[in-house]
Amino acid sequence: MEGGKTINSSKELTYKQRLELLHATKLEYARRKVELTGPRDSDEQGNVPLPQELSELVEAVSGSGVVVKTMLLKGFEPISNHPSGGFFGPRAVGENFRRLLEVHPTYIDPVSSMAGVYMVSFNSYRKPSWNFDYDYSHLHEEQERYGIDPGIGGLQHFCPDLKIGLDLGWGGLLDKVRRYREANPQAPDFYDGLEEIILGMQGWIMRHADDARAMAEEEERPQLRENLEAIADICCRLATDPPGTFREACQWLVIFQAAAKMYNGSGEWGQLDELLRPYYERDAEVGELTDDEAIFHLACLLLSETAYIQLGGPDSEGNDLTSRVSYLILEAVHRLKTPANIGVRVGSNVDPGLFRRGVEILVEDRMGFPKFVGDEAVIKGFVRSGYPVEDARMRVYSGCHWLAIPGREYNMMDLIKIDLAKVFDTALRDMMADPAAAPSIPELWTLFEGHLRRAVEVTAEGIDLHLEHMHRVFPELYLDLFCYGPLEKGLDASQVGAVDYHDIGLDGASLATVADSFAALEQRVEEERRLTWWELMAYLGSDWAGIDGERARLMMRNIPRFGVGGSRADEWAVRIASTFTSLVTEKPTPNGVPMVPGFFSWAKVVTYGKRLGATPDGRRAGEPVSHGPNPSPTFNMGKGGTPTQMVTAVAAVQPGRGNTAPLQLDIDPSLGREEEAVQTVEALIKSHFDMGGTLVNINVLDRETLLDAQRDPSRYPDLMVRVTGFSAYFASLSDELRQYVVGRIVTGG
Repeated sequence: MEGGKTINSSKELTYKQRLELLHATKLEYARRKVELTGPRDSDEQGNVPLPQELSELVEAVSGSGVVVKTMLLKGFEPISNHPSGGFFGPRAVGENFRRLLEVHPTYIDPVSSMAGVYMVSFNSYRKPSWNFDYDYSHLHEEQERYGIDPGIGGLQHFCPDLKIGLDLGWGGLLDKVRRYREANPQAPDFYDGLEEIILGMQGWIMRHADDARAMAEEEERPQLRENLEAIADICCRLATDPPGTFREACQWLVIFQAAAKMYNGSGEWGQLDELLRPYYERDAEVGELTDDEAIFHLACLLLSETAYIQLGGPDSEGNDLTSRVSYLILEAVHRLKTPANIGVRVGSNVDPGLFRRGVEILVEDRMGFPKFVGDEAVIKGFVRSGYPVEDARMRVYSGCHWLAIPGREYNMMDLIKIDLAKVFDTALRDMMADPAAAPSIPELWTLFEGHLRRAVEVTAEGIDLHLEHMHRVFPELYLDLFCYGPLEKGLDASQVGAVDYHDIGLDGASLATVADSFAALEQRVEEERRLTWWELMAYLGSDWAGIDGERARLMMRNIPRFGVGGSRADEWAVRIASTFTSLVTEKPTPNGVPMVPGFFSWAKVVTYGKRLGATPDGRRAGEPVSHGPNPSPTFNMGKGGTPTQMVTAVAAVQPGRGNTAPLQLDIDPSLGREEEAVQTVEALIKSHFDMGGTLVNINVLDRETLLDAQRDPSRYPDLMVRVTGFSAYFASLSDELRQYVVGRIVTGG
């Protein structure tokens, strides 16, 4: 039995049959993870549950205050070097990660051509996760007041250059660490930590080789025995040597990513088509690799982790990197049909056939991927922020909504956020509590702008604190190996000066909630005088209680809202976005580090909403806030609006400084027949990019199917959705986030 299906040992399995078995195994693991630890409002990652005899279930409070369940490896305890019980600094981190690798189980499926996944997170053992010798309690009050996710202690969220590892192999990386240790005697702990990680990796890879060989000796099916022997030989070589074939390069990337996820949650492969192109061309030229074989290896690679990938796009000179491998990766995910995070670059200098094929797969498979990156807008934005165009072109899609220069840029993208709705709520309550103030829209705007300025300043102070101390708390050792500068200089990537660029991403959230609130107050309270300011505050305080409260709520809600086009709410959204962008970019942090504005909420629309009371846009207390730069669901007089309205609205609020403000588009397939749907989606995406849009996350999904799945998720175990920047199985999400996805679906042209 494999993946719940019986294998006939007398026949060789086709690649299609093997993928079907791997797909079934993936679904079973997804079901078990939810069964063990509950819903997960995050990526459907490649980790598999620990064997029951090796696991223990613990509860912890997440950064957002939610109690989560985590599986830990029974019996493993990190060694502390601090009175708090935590372990801090490069040597302690490296030693403990090596200790975890020495006991972490191997994973080998005889049907797959790739070995290795992660089962536990090293980060789960970091208690406490921050060394409070580096105190920032003086920032707590304002961070809470303004709904700031400060990013202090935040991990990864920049992109390594994996060409370094592919070229050197683990043995070459170890030689490099030892060579630069001699050149930087002032940083012995740093190099100790790096060496411990590499030695741990070599041992873990060799255990995969040994276990695969042992499995091969027991395997009765010749085809699978041969596969296991190949895995053993490849892992044995990769423990020291760089990969030499396409399959070996894929296996190196699988092992890299499994350990990266285990170490700190990192999940970026970057420009995967270009990383693998030389191996593909070399093997194909000598007749050692067919396209079907390459697609199977790629599918096994993609199955191992939902890492972030860019296909196509420019090199530093502007030449398109699209290759045959780009199309093979799309074909692999098309055949595999499990969650993936692939971004297709779209622009006048990028192969239009790649864009077309990506849209065809999106419409045909209805899996919420690939997504699409606007080439010209992201390059121009980064240049506008003061960077050379050659470097701007090198930024690749690397996360939910962000890009980075592989190995040369530390930017903490998607970690740091200011909840604009919390800033607005603070301003409104301050105005109403001031006996000397006459409530008005101009007064509210002045207070909002002032509080937003202070929120940016507080965030900047937190960024400096993180950059000053993170290398002493939990350095980026694993990713340091794949960057230009850290090993050469004896500096962690988080330290300013270690890599070429430190430019920290800062996102605004809940834009539409605030824009609609300003517009509703302006129309209903100031212009029409349907309510007084004091009556409005009473309704907010009671959460629109009673018949009169519900009438007032509907009145405030049913105005021309952001997204309808030409409304005051649209104007407010542009004004708020422009102000946020100006405040973030007008000056760097106190220590001189530039910040890059964007608009993105990730999946935090639910948690942000739960902490916020009723708002003047007619939203009830505790309901989700709006997502990133997008109009609120049902913005069009109670309906979802049209794709064209969404495309136009989100293009109008782009910060235009290199970070994205992604359009989240969820379309019902009433667009027409498949070819018509492909043409329509192509036109929508291209129109958005022509208007300055930067990134499109898109689902093509039937609303009735989603509603039925919401009633009974177990009936749709393989239904996938792009929740936000990530994709996941619909059944794995919480009830709240499933409902939010259902509510976003728009219909019509």
